[in-house]
Amino acid sequence: MKTLFLQAPSFEGFDGGAGSRYQAKREIKSFWYPTWLAQPAALVPGSRLLDAPADDLNVEQTLAIAQDYELVIMHTSTPSFPTDAKFAELLKERKPGIMIGMVGAKVAVDAEESLLASDAIDFVAREEFDYTCKEIAEGMPLDQVLGISYRQADGRIVHNPARPMIEDMDALPFVAPIYKRDLNIRNYFIGYLNYPYVSIYTGRGCRSRCTFCLWPQTVGGHRYRTRSPESVLAEVKWIKENMPEVKEIMFDDDTFTDFRPRAEEIARGLGKLGVTWSCNAKANVPYSTLKIMKENGLRLLLVGYESGDDQILLNIKKGLRTDIARRFSDDCRKLGIMVHGTFILGLPGETHETIAKTIAFAKEINPHTIQVSLAAPYPGTRLYEQAVENNWIPPNKTIHLVNESGVQLAAISYPHLSSEEIYHGVEAFYKSFYFRPSKIWEIVREMLGSWDMTKRRLREGVEFFRFLRAHGA
Repeated sequence: MKTLFLQAPSFEGFDGGAGSRYQAKREIKSFWYPTWLAQPAALVPGSRLLDAPADDLNVEQTLAIAQDYELVIMHTSTPSFPTDAKFAELLKERKPGIMIGMVGAKVAVDAEESLLASDAIDFVAREEFDYTCKEIAEGMPLDQVLGISYRQADGRIVHNPARPMIEDMDALPFVAPIYKRDLNIRNYFIGYLNYPYVSIYTGRGCRSRCTFCLWPQTVGGHRYRTRSPESVLAEVKWIKENMPEVKEIMFDDDTFTDFRPRAEEIARGLGKLGVTWSCNAKANVPYSTLKIMKENGLRLLLVGYESGDDQILLNIKKGLRTDIARRFSDDCRKLGIMVHGTFILGLPGETHETIAKTIAFAKEINPHTIQVSLAAPYPGTRLYEQAVENNWIPPNKTIHLVNESGVQLAAISYPHLSSEEIYHGVEAFYKSFYFRPSKIWEIVREMLGSWDMTKRRLREGVEFFRFLRAHGA
């Protein structure tokens, strides 16, 4: 079947492909690669990957492209599902015979309700969907495809047996050739990564048990299934030879550093290739591993600190203490590794005092840049179950994780701390962290280093102040 893999039009300035987990408008406009769609697209010859938000395509323009296909597979999320379903309905009106499927964590945990929400959705994928998409595109009857729920001609919904997890990660084709074929890589930018960049996965799953994290609890699982170092390095070599404009490679695995000997082996290979790279990391990587990575091209680590309160870290099963995170941050500073730190307000145990404690902690460890999010009780996570059990979210009501403009909302409220107070804690956090003379001078010094960085930081500064204003600061 002539197949289109589609990231449908969404909020202006939303956080790109990271919408596969947390679709929202961020403080600085950014776009991640739609890797989760690129992977099945690489398995379906003649298919196309279309990222409407990154390409700045509106609904009408996207419909005009999508109507030329026989099969359209859309990535969706809890915040975007209503508009994604509406897009599916508009497409079905134009071309009644088109087959439309949805993939992503939202439909994986809520398959039946997702199908009942719109007659335009023919099927949804519940587990890892790479080979699911391939089989449907090849014309396999839906009743034979593992891991899907689908609507029969009479309207009855059927749930097929589950699809096993992918074990041979090396069998999956590279995604970088799909990026080069279908995407304009200059549309993808992240404030803390060198531009232009490319992000890829070297494995799936996360061994951590963080109660709030969506993907491991719904689609990826808690076993870290990895590609071989040889496979990873071969794709990086392909990128270097075929996409020479790329200035940085980001490894987007939940925790690339979980298997340290493997991370060190890949790092040494990257050093021989002479590439600059970054990755996600837990704040417990030992100095010896950090040193090997830094000596072989590592520039930055994306680190989820989440909170500066040890009890909250225990509550969310982070598997981390603040003293360990402090030592890790000191090691990164000694080695010259930049850190982008992420924090979350509103997690179980949050109080006015813990918010202040986390802000003070962030200023103490002083990552180069930060991102502050609000605790999001996504269906399918333990945090969602806790929120329902403890009445932290309104019973029997739709949970709004973002507003109509895509700005993230505080969905959780505690007896001692309202959602409004948690929401405005984001503004206080950003202002307290960035509006310090030392941090301002750090940014100015960085800008003085190059005209490109000056232009980039000025643009981001304008977007940041707009975000604060939109947030109600």
